[in-house]
Amino acid sequence: MRGPLFYSKILLFGEYGIIKDSKGLSIPYNFYNGALKIDEHHTVSTHKSNASLKRFAAYLEKLQTQNPNLVTFDLESLNTDVENGLYFDSSIPQGYGVGSSGALVAAVYDKYANNKITILENLTREKLMSLKTIFAEMESFFHGKSSGLDPLNSYLSLPILINSKDNIEPAGIPSQTEDGKGAVFLLDSGSTGETAPMVQIFMENMKQEGFRNMLKEQFVKHTDACVEDFLQGDVKSLFGNIKQLSKVVLDNFKPMIPAQFHKLWKNGIDSNAYYLKLCGSGGGGYMLGFTEDIEKARKALKDYKLEVVYNF
Repeated sequence: MRGPLFYSKILLFGEYGIIKDSKGLSIPYNFYNGALKIDEHHTVSTHKSNASLKRFAAYLEKLQTQNPNLVTFDLESLNTDVENGLYFDSSIPQGYGVGSSGALVAAVYDKYANNKITILENLTREKLMSLKTIFAEMESFFHGKSSGLDPLNSYLSLPILINSKDNIEPAGIPSQTEDGKGAVFLLDSGSTGETAPMVQIFMENMKQEGFRNMLKEQFVKHTDACVEDFLQGDVKSLFGNIKQLSKVVLDNFKPMIPAQFHKLWKNGIDSNAYYLKLCGSGGGGYMLGFTEDIEKARKALKDYKLEVVYNF
């Protein structure tokens, strides 16, 4: 058995902000993907994934018992497949902020959910919100708290615009300029990040009035502006807003930026060669970079691995 492929995602804008109702924009990233498979030989490499799926199946059974109106699964098939060596064969790096658990959740829902909402239907806002709610509950197994957006992106394989918590829609993003000098890129920090502790730090900070004000008046303001600029293809305004956003993150989200990158982050802002922002919850994994001149950015970051994900 081999299931269909589910892709990684990149949240271009909205990390942390969407917890507090900022706009967000998430795009599929087809470079990484994963699929459910059965390993009849029970090899060491698949054992860890299989054991995790066994625990996930038990969690889904509990979820179904507690909330049968939300979602039910063909648990018999799932448990049989797990016993037979089901695992998630994935190239998506874990702890890198590109949605490794989201792709797994999407694959399990696709294969084992009863009465599932399919991507071929007319996806009304109501159906999108239902999917997001189901996925949030499913993915909570991995993160403690989930918005459900990562699995939704992976499941639909469409860019998603988050207007607010209760208002999401598929988005048309400007088509890429093949020979464009401007680019969005991933910068590898060389270490993994854990989502739960980073979200914990954020929630602690949210208890302080100063932090809440900064979030509303600066972080959310610049995030929303970036989303608008990106969707409208207003590159000049976009880079002005990204620079501001990058500054706000460096000043207020230091624990989420690996220490060895603080200087590199500031260098980008000072030189205008590139601007960095968090990719997912931070703490490691990838950082997102934006540049108006990819060659200039490559020179400035010559000691690091860059992956271009979008060209302007």
